[in-house]
Amino acid sequence: MWTASIAAPKSIEARAEAFEAAGWTGMMVVDSQNISGDSYVALTLAARVTERLRLGTGVTNPLTRHPAVTASAIASVQVASDGRASLAIGRGDSALAHIGMAPAPVKYLEAYTGALRAYLHGQAVAFEELGQFSPSGCSRQIDGLNLADAPSGSSLRWAGAQPSPVPVEVVGSGPAVLAAAARVSDRVWVAVGAQPERVQWAISSVRAERDRLGLAPVPIGAVVNVVAHPDLDTARDLVAGGLASTARFSAMHGVVRAPVAEADREVYQAIARSYEMTRHTHGGAGHLQVLTGEFIDQFGIAGPPSHCVARLRALAELGIDRFLVIGLSSGGDADQKLRAQALLEKEVLGPVQQ
Repeated sequence: MWTASIAAPKSIEARAEAFEAAGWTGMMVVDSQNISGDSYVALTLAARVTERLRLGTGVTNPLTRHPAVTASAIASVQVASDGRASLAIGRGDSALAHIGMAPAPVKYLEAYTGALRAYLHGQAVAFEELGQFSPSGCSRQIDGLNLADAPSGSSLRWAGAQPSPVPVEVVGSGPAVLAAAARVSDRVWVAVGAQPERVQWAISSVRAERDRLGLAPVPIGAVVNVVAHPDLDTARDLVAGGLASTARFSAMHGVVRAPVAEADREVYQAIARSYEMTRHTHGGAGHLQVLTGEFIDQFGIAGPPSHCVARLRALAELGIDRFLVIGLSSGGDADQKLRAQALLEKEVLGPVQQ
């Protein structure tokens, strides 16, 4: 059971200590430079005040950093944490939107992920391969410097300092990303909600691609929106902001490419059309008006602790071995949020992990 946090430099240490004390397995931090602090600074700070808590990006993207830079950053966290780091990556969302960019193409994500894994395993990446990751207009070659000696390829020359290579984990919602993730990642995270039929479809998609290539099974985790509260309406209100952001991934370009009921398809498309990126994950965003109670109950997990435990256990039985819990939305009633967080950690976290 993993939890998510913003990368706030002043509070991340206290958050990490609290998460470790509550019994979470790991913490992922947001990597969205315009709306949060630097993820790798936050993870390093968290590593210094924890002993058991695993630490990762949740999630990074392939466009805001060169793969060598990303690999070096997470390898540094791996060393600082004595081997507790992981790197979750997707096509990108708010980090790119706030610099005027759209999510990366699937083929680009796949190539970038391959380069990351090579770096983290101490392998060299050919300069020719790295050319696709260079900023447009800034691709001058080292040959023009007339150096007496120059590297013939690119590698993290200090990668051996890691206790072990950092696992690279791809997060996906649609069939193309899930297939790419199955080909190149050490773990696949499915971000398709908590409806068993959709989670089973995503798991089957990953397994089918691995089988097609003759590859061994890869572990599969699920990104789920969960809020525990005895009052259903309150639980729905507290989960709605983050839930809409996760659901939007299934219709980011206005089309739902995964199997869904027709009524749900309309909600996904309405979220995509009305989404207010300036209020990303916020509980008071205008796009929440298109959510129905039924959609929230199916896509997310909201309600009394016993209900949350049962839903999570059902997903685990499908083959999910790890959950990233996206919980409380930004904004909302502070007292009710404190109550919901306490219920989640005291009555859901332990039973699900048993």
